[in-house]
Amino acid sequence: MINFSDIMETVEMIDREHLDVRTVTMGISLLDCASDSPETLYRKVYDKITTRAKDLVSTAESIEKEYGIPIIHKRVSVTPASLIGGCLDRDGYVRLAQTLDRAARDVGINFIGGFSALVQKGMTATEKVMLDSIPEALASTEVVCSSVNVGSTKSGINMDAVLIMGKKIKETAYLTRDGGSIGCAKLVVFANVPEDNPFMAGAFHGTGEAECCINVGVSGPGVVAQAVKNCRGRDFTYLAETIKKTAFKITRMGQLVAAEASRRLGVEFGIVDLSLAPTPAVGDSVADILESMGLERCGTHGTTAALAMLNDAVKKGGSMASSHVGGLSGAFIPVSEDRGMIDAVECGALSIEKLEAMTSVCSVGLDMIAVPGDTSEATISAIIADEASIGVINGKTTAVRIIPAYGKGCGDTVEFGGLLGSAPIMKLSPFSSDEFIARGGRIPAPIHSLRN
Repeated sequence: MINFSDIMETVEMIDREHLDVRTVTMGISLLDCASDSPETLYRKVYDKITTRAKDLVSTAESIEKEYGIPIIHKRVSVTPASLIGGCLDRDGYVRLAQTLDRAARDVGINFIGGFSALVQKGMTATEKVMLDSIPEALASTEVVCSSVNVGSTKSGINMDAVLIMGKKIKETAYLTRDGGSIGCAKLVVFANVPEDNPFMAGAFHGTGEAECCINVGVSGPGVVAQAVKNCRGRDFTYLAETIKKTAFKITRMGQLVAAEASRRLGVEFGIVDLSLAPTPAVGDSVADILESMGLERCGTHGTTAALAMLNDAVKKGGSMASSHVGGLSGAFIPVSEDRGMIDAVECGALSIEKLEAMTSVCSVGLDMIAVPGDTSEATISAIIADEASIGVINGKTTAVRIIPAYGKGCGDTVEFGGLLGSAPIMKLSPFSSDEFIARGGRIPAPIHSLRN
């Protein structure tokens, strides 16, 4: 039974601790839009998105107003473009991205995800064409997001795709150089990608999903940070229990919004993603949570252990609050989107090597990392390979969203604005990985993938 103190606690979380529903994301299948005619494909894609998602924004806004719960973004994810674009050449894929962009703007959403390809084991001819089109597609659109899955525990790592993505990230950085290479902020390379993730830039609507569904991503780093601060002097068991209870409350809010949006829109309820997604706002930081546990700075010794405990407790508490937890679900550590992470990098406490270690126990990977604009394609590919290997060996999702900021070097900062924030340029190893990356082929799946 809900009592007055529960209501006031929730009001406090929203009013002072940045509790929000980060996104209500509608997943839409475009499999039935495939056609031998490019023009027919574009028309079907546009019509389906604008028909299915026409009431998404107004419905989310009515829920927000009725319940007093901030809903920051309204988004759409669609079937990976490479699965419906068999009739398209490179320019045709760019036009498909522009069609997605036009449909997204016409229904009023913040982002649309699904300019994507799943190439963890190999690439078809159309997938190669689609990958080649990514830089121009992102440079010529505003709200389209792209993702590529290059590895999985079951198949290993497709190093040919890793090599290509290093090149495509560099191309995207150059083509969007006037905006701080912002196109790279809309491009993420995965291993073990989930097919129901509501968060951008990695969202797409998987082939195992329903025709149309609602996935909700909740976020409350500020709420968890305050709960942790209230545990000063208590042992880790007490701390973990407190985080679990807090995650339960946060996820119940997401469950309410997801169920209500699903009912009002007349589509299936997909999942609640209970990830702690930070913002550049003060008091809305995963780094603050870790420092509230007793670390002087995020990145110092003990940070990985603190993050592992946080991630586990969030999953345990959240999974009790909803029968349909999915997506990524845990703690995000994007540098540019987290004020505490930015401060830790700027004071020298947090390096890219430490971030890589932290990705072995958090939800995703090296996220919103800005590096010097002259970083080589091979180095970017090697960073992707490192991160993919962590995911493949550990059976978890990992990803790289890296921005080689054109014209920037160590000591500089690149500004993106909004939820994307700003990122200090991080130092990389000066030594070459060229010969390693040039080998190509496929890194085999680990032995523990043989589970059948």
